[in-house]
Amino acid sequence: MNVFKWLLRRRNRGEGSAHRGAAGRSPSEERTDPANTTDGASEASDISSRLADNLQRMQQIFDRCSDIAILHWQYGPEMKYSAFSIYSKALVQKKETNYFKDSLQDLVRHEIGPGTEVTPENIGHYFSRHVASSNSALLVKNFDEAVADVLNGNIVIFIDLWDKALSYAAKGLETRQVSESVNEPVVLGPRESTVESLSKNIGMLRNRLKTPQFKIEPVPSSGQTKTKVVYGYLEGAVNREVLAEFQRRIAGLRDKEILETSFVEEIIEDSKYSPFPQFRYTERTDVAVASLLEGKIIVMVEGTGSTLICPGLFVELLQSSEDYYQRTVISSLIRLLRLVALLIAVGLPSIYIAFSTYHPELIPTVLLLAIVNSREGIPFPAFLEALVMEFFFELLREAGIRLPRPVGSAVSIVGALVIGEASINAGIASPIMVIVVALTGIASFAIPQYNLGIALRILRFPLMLCAAALGLFGVMIAFILIWLHLASLRTLGQPYLSPLGPFIPRQQKDVYVRAPLGTLLRSPRLQHMRETAKHAEQMHAQE
Repeated sequence: MNVFKWLLRRRNRGEGSAHRGAAGRSPSEERTDPANTTDGASEASDISSRLADNLQRMQQIFDRCSDIAILHWQYGPEMKYSAFSIYSKALVQKKETNYFKDSLQDLVRHEIGPGTEVTPENIGHYFSRHVASSNSALLVKNFDEAVADVLNGNIVIFIDLWDKALSYAAKGLETRQVSESVNEPVVLGPRESTVESLSKNIGMLRNRLKTPQFKIEPVPSSGQTKTKVVYGYLEGAVNREVLAEFQRRIAGLRDKEILETSFVEEIIEDSKYSPFPQFRYTERTDVAVASLLEGKIIVMVEGTGSTLICPGLFVELLQSSEDYYQRTVISSLIRLLRLVALLIAVGLPSIYIAFSTYHPELIPTVLLLAIVNSREGIPFPAFLEALVMEFFFELLREAGIRLPRPVGSAVSIVGALVIGEASINAGIASPIMVIVVALTGIASFAIPQYNLGIALRILRFPLMLCAAALGLFGVMIAFILIWLHLASLRTLGQPYLSPLGPFIPRQQKDVYVRAPLGTLLRSPRLQHMRETAKHAEQMHAQE
């Protein structure tokens, strides 16, 4: 028998609406006797034992809010007791409200005890000691928590002469169903991706990582959105120093309005003005679980399908989940191909400008003649020609992203062909420049992480400027400055170039190439046991 079967006769319906938002909290069940008939509340945040006071406060809070429904009920002998329920019509499933159609006497007879009179004291006495039902019933003592429950999709019931409220989950907001990842497509491997529902995402991760060592902790939030933010880690695998630093930084979210995972990234990252991403994103549950096994920390936000992985090292941004689903030789060759694509995406236009402008003697004669013939009649120097073509290429790429998906790819492809062909025929761009720009764009598409691809697009332009000013010497200076920046960059206090700098020999098996999985797979539990045993030995030696 459901605990929440009520015979409450509806007399009026008051409606109003609430600010949309979600409040993350862990309400504790009150175990004290609720038979408290004192007038008013001891504090402003406490629930009053007078139903009229609670109703007035709710009506004031949800004034001019059309999606909030307040239902008035009478129950008990001769219907002399009053109660009201409040919920958001936009968040609560309609079928959940049907629980009120049954009889409160049946509830008391089957749940509280036969022959028990239906009074607020008896109801409160029972629920204070047996708060449990199939509908996740909770006892609420604080008025702010009651408001938060309403905004979180719960039905909250206030009863006259009782200074507490009943709240049970009835959220029925539709969310996107689990499907294949759009941003991280693969040929082999799992295809499920995270969605905008935080509970679904946690469930998918828990289904893959069935261990109590997988810890998920909420981040207290304030502000108007009260968005649920949680972070997870695998105890025994995570670096305790990194975890402590992460917890110190994420505490700054308390007074921030968080709408998406990228908001968290910018708040906790080390260098906010660096073009290089210091964290990774993923929509794939297998990637998130693999990161947890490697000792990473993940951050998930209600309302967004992206999972933030902390810290994110530079070498990890060039890796894909499919590297571990292909054979070793194939995965290693693909990784080397991505490394070449990285160099082409960031440096090919600048190298072409430097060679054609300052160092033509380094170009083979036949190729030099072909370049000279193709540039004959071009009114612009190589730098300005490359700058214009890169600008239009980036413009087409951005337009293809913003346009509706059915026409976006067609417009970008047709636009690139038409503009390239028209530029050559008009004599404002050479064929070799069109080839260079096209190769650069294709190479940037081979980078697995989109945020790293954006960084390479930004760095391409200052490199072109250095090449136009000083030739290959300028390109070398620019690359040295970029490398120095990478060497000094840190993510959650860890070196960004690790395990390359500092160089860690035992971790080179999964950097440029991928060693056989038998040498890479390890149990974090066994690793934790080894570290614990080593620490115990050190303590014993000191004693």
